[in-house]
Amino acid sequence: MEYVWAILTILGLLFSQVLQLFSMPANWVAIGLVSLWKYLYPESMTWNFIIILAVIAAVAEGLEFFLQARYAGKYGASTRGNVGGIIGAIAGAVFGASFLLGVGAIIGALGGAYLGCLIAEMPGRSRPEAFRAAKGAFVGKALGFTVKTAIGACIVVVSIPRVWP
Repeated sequence: MEYVWAILTILGLLFSQVLQLFSMPANWVAIGLVSLWKYLYPESMTWNFIIILAVIAAVAEGLEFFLQARYAGKYGASTRGNVGGIIGAIAGAVFGASFLLGVGAIIGALGGAYLGCLIAEMPGRSRPEAFRAAKGAFVGKALGFTVKTAIGACIVVVSIPRVWP
């Protein structure tokens, strides 16, 4: 029976990463599944392993926002533009989630980062400067999403051998 649960848990880990497409907490779901496995089969891994995964997931979340802010700043965004881009990305993901079977959350987050930064930068900036800053927020959000997804894949890959009996 342990093999059946292991297969189901591994499938859950793999499918948890699909949640990345919907801007949902995929890495935290994976850590929740690994934690549940540890609780049910204590000898399979240590709590230190899970704590390390949680720290890595937290770093991935931070990197996603940091990269968006970094690239927006690199392209000339002010602090106001950075905040607008981050708020726009969150709002865009929430509002976009209802479109394209939920995949609209990615499009919404990227578009929201762009529009949020653009709207925040328009007062007091020339149009080309504001558009350039918004482009930076978009590029940073895309890069942050990619990095967070790659880290999530690593979390799954290192967890599978611990789950398999």
